Amino acid sequence: MFQPVPEAPLTDSPAGRVPETDGWFIVNVAEGAGSESDRYGRKCRFSAGDSFPEFAINVRILQPGQPNGLYHRENAQETFLVLSGECIAVVEEQERPMRTGDFLYTPPGTAHIIVGAGEGPCAVLMAGTRKGRDELLYPVSEVAARHGASAARETSDVDEAYAGRVVRERPLGCVPWRPPGGE
Repeated sequence: MFQPVPEAPLTDSPAGRVPETDGWFIVNVAEGAGSESDRYGRKCRFSAGDSFPEFAINVRILQPGQPNGLYHRENAQETFLVLSGECIAVVEEQERPMRTGDFLYTPPGTAHIIVGAGEGPCAVLMAGTRKGRDELLYPVSEVAARHGASAARETSDVDEAYAGRVVRERPLGCVPWRPPGGE
């Protein structure tokens, strides 16, 4: 029935440590593959390419006022857990403050975006399903626009939604992150 799953060897890439093959692995968030954008913060992705076929997971570090992308809805569920700091969730045109330990679940079809808030950076664990993720819409949002996180006009085309927005991602070893309590 089940066969043992091999450990995936990790390799150092310019962005950080990534698995070379399928299989189980352990990597520290400070060593994982990451990237940075002046507009959308830092992120650490734990998978290489599509090595996680069923879900996507990353840690985002957002400075106050930095959204993690553009306000959107998709036919996939997503979850957000604030690991440290404060942020604002814009969900279905409503703002909700979030702080360390708060968890947000967005069912498929829920319009949402996360924006850094407070006095310093926040770290947010983000996870979502990949299977069936084939519908995406960037609606115009007055609330998200106040945070620089709304498309100029409604579109399902990611290139059109982000047109004119400079999103230069630079690879980097993941994030200078400390867990709550400052360990």
